[in-house]
Amino acid sequence: MTVLRRALQAFAAIWAGCGVVLMLAPRWVLVTAFDQPAYPDYTYVRVTGATSITLAMLAVIVSRHEDAWWWSMAFAIATGLSATLTLLHALLAVPEGESSLLWWLFAGTSVLLTAWLVIGLTRASQEHPIG
Repeated sequence: MTVLRRALQAFAAIWAGCGVVLMLAPRWVLVTAFDQPAYPDYTYVRVTGATSITLAMLAVIVSRHEDAWWWSMAFAIATGLSATLTLLHALLAVPEGESSLLWWLFAGTSVLLTAWLVIGLTRASQEHPIG
């Protein structure tokens, strides 16, 4: 359970930190820091930041309840899907002249978090089988 608890806490810290930055300064993060194209409206980015913070809060709650370890599958799925989408974008869909750094950073972090969560889930399932 220790491995899973640490993975959930890392997930929470990373997703909450990114969420706060996306809510407070979406244009600066995307356009200035990561050389992405400017958009006329960043509301969807702010909503994504709020969602990230919410998922982070749920991960902290799950990390504190050993009997609910299996709920962590939701976070592994979220990071796995994020890894898949951003990796595919980095490999196949970055427009010419646009920086791919953001997408490689996002994909790499998501792959590592997914692996850590899956390892933690595997160990937790051995320590506390369902049923």
